[in-house]
Amino acid sequence: MQQSRPPVYSISELNAAVKAQLEGNFRQVWLSGEISNFTQPVSGHWYFSLKDNAAQVRGAMFRGYNSRTPFRPQNGMQVIVCAKVSLYEPRGDYQIIVEQMLPAGDGMLQQQFEALKLKLAERGWFDAHLKKSLPQNCQRVGIVTSSTGAALHDILKVLRRRDPSLEVVIYPSLVQGKEAAANIAEMIDLANRRQEVDVLIVGRGGGSLEDLWCFNEEVVAEAIYRSQLPIISAVGHEVDVTIADFVADVRAATPSVAAELVSRDRQALLDRLQNATQHLGMALDRCFGVKTYQLHQLKMRLLQCHPQKHLADRQQRFQAFNYALQTAMQKYIATQQTQMQSLQQRLQHNPLPLKIQKDQQYCLALTQRLQQQVQGQFQHQKYHFAKLCAELNQLSPLAILGRGYSITLNSKEHVIKEANDVQKNEIIQTRLAKGIVISRVEEIKTA
Repeated sequence: MQQSRPPVYSISELNAAVKAQLEGNFRQVWLSGEISNFTQPVSGHWYFSLKDNAAQVRGAMFRGYNSRTPFRPQNGMQVIVCAKVSLYEPRGDYQIIVEQMLPAGDGMLQQQFEALKLKLAERGWFDAHLKKSLPQNCQRVGIVTSSTGAALHDILKVLRRRDPSLEVVIYPSLVQGKEAAANIAEMIDLANRRQEVDVLIVGRGGGSLEDLWCFNEEVVAEAIYRSQLPIISAVGHEVDVTIADFVADVRAATPSVAAELVSRDRQALLDRLQNATQHLGMALDRCFGVKTYQLHQLKMRLLQCHPQKHLADRQQRFQAFNYALQTAMQKYIATQQTQMQSLQQRLQHNPLPLKIQKDQQYCLALTQRLQQQVQGQFQHQKYHFAKLCAELNQLSPLAILGRGYSITLNSKEHVIKEANDVQKNEIIQTRLAKGIVISRVEEIKTA
């Protein structure tokens, strides 16, 4: 029995398979070691070896990642890196691709920070829907911080400047050291039990990562998470980010910014009040002007509808009509008088009986002339009519028949013009000048 041969890989296939296995199983690992053989070509990428007492591995950190690193590594420096394991296929070199690099001192704390951050994120403590809104008109503010620290001084200074009427309750706490985290959590719980403030500021001034570490403890995160009061995290400076910032309802870059978030700017309120007063005054002036105009319009409408106004209008119209009537009558009378005078003058120069006699003679002459013209026209039309009748008789078929001719029609009463227009035994009609002869066709002869 022939055994099957094992698969044969090319070098390229082997390197590609190994690379896939490495990148699939070691997507993100944290490593600590010493930098050696560090170089930075013109491309801006970093190339180095990371080693310990027994081994070393080649590493690369590309420019997009190393540009966010706040220091430049040196040979012999102890660092902690977050990297993925890969393989450079052309040479078959196993290497790490570094995405984050920290000095070894801060590196352990950073690892703890990332681990706790991931843990709490998986619990959902950072979810946006859990964040409580800050009160709009805050009356009393609670502050969890050191009673002697610069943070408290900065907060109080801002509150006195912006809103002196705002009451402050201080919950003094340690903000550095081993006992600080438990003390901060205790003060947060105390403020929630008392329920004497509207909002709580938890924070301190700037410092190193170790100085701020108490705000990265899980006990503080848990106290913030279960707080019923809205909490503002105000730890360090703007570049400092803590676990408390992620859990709190609001993160302030500095304690002073937190004070501005909870206070109302007195000058801004005064400016707004003054502005509102001006707008109110302008609105009242506009309203008064509009109402005054409306009142005037109503007054005019009322005057238009008043009975006295109607009576005055009717009286004025009556006077106008009366004047027009009198003027028209006077003008008519004057015109008639003028015409009468003209007629009187004409009668004086042309006696009426003589004029009547002349008109009668003229009418008689016209009547005679009209009768003569009508009689002449009648005789002319009579002669013309007789002439047309004679011409018409000459053209009439009856006249032709009177001279011995006849018209023969077939059974369809069509005029027979030739022998082919009839058929044998067909009944035909022959019209004479007087009477009709009906015959039967016995024989047809064609020419």
